[in-house]
Amino acid sequence: MNLFSPAFGTVALWIAAIAIVGACIALAIVAARIGRPIIGTVGVIPVATGLLLHGLGADMPLPYPLPALASVVAIEVFVLGVVVGGPLTLTVLGMASADAAERSEQPTGHPAVGDDRASSAQREVLRGGATIGYLERLAVIGLAVLGRFEGIAIVVAVKGLGRLGELDSPEARERFIIGTLVSLVWAGACAALILLTV
Repeated sequence: MNLFSPAFGTVALWIAAIAIVGACIALAIVAARIGRPIIGTVGVIPVATGLLLHGLGADMPLPYPLPALASVVAIEVFVLGVVVGGPLTLTVLGMASADAAERSEQPTGHPAVGDDRASSAQREVLRGGATIGYLERLAVIGLAVLGRFEGIAIVVAVKGLGRLGELDSPEARERFIIGTLVSLVWAGACAALILLTV
């Protein structure tokens, strides 16, 4: 194969995509292990880039005879959608919590009375959220790729009904809504990229 041929360039681009997405998956896993979710959000870049290229009219389907590379990228984007959603959701929830804490400060600049109790209660809010988030994104991406979009409504309904008893405080409701929306939007973006790529 000629190094300057268009076919070689296509293969090189797809191999680079496989390497980049694989590195983003590894970063997301490391970020979850070390408790630094912001590192894992790097995985947003390849998905956003792929969707932007498609939006600008770039030809996304991989030309014959390289369907194997497209399949590898699709599988990697599927995994990326599941694992990066955790750090991404935690980062957005952290920004929302910091914003809420800033608004709730007293005029003197000291934290409001009872903040210690509130922060310990907040840690107990919506336990198991990370595991539920992984399963939610796995189901949403899988259903979207299979074209069973009605199943996504069932996933969201089951999640909402399962959490109903825990949504008695404004903080819990806010975290549930923000976390669910971030997770669903991210899963939808990854599913869209898979459908556009393969």
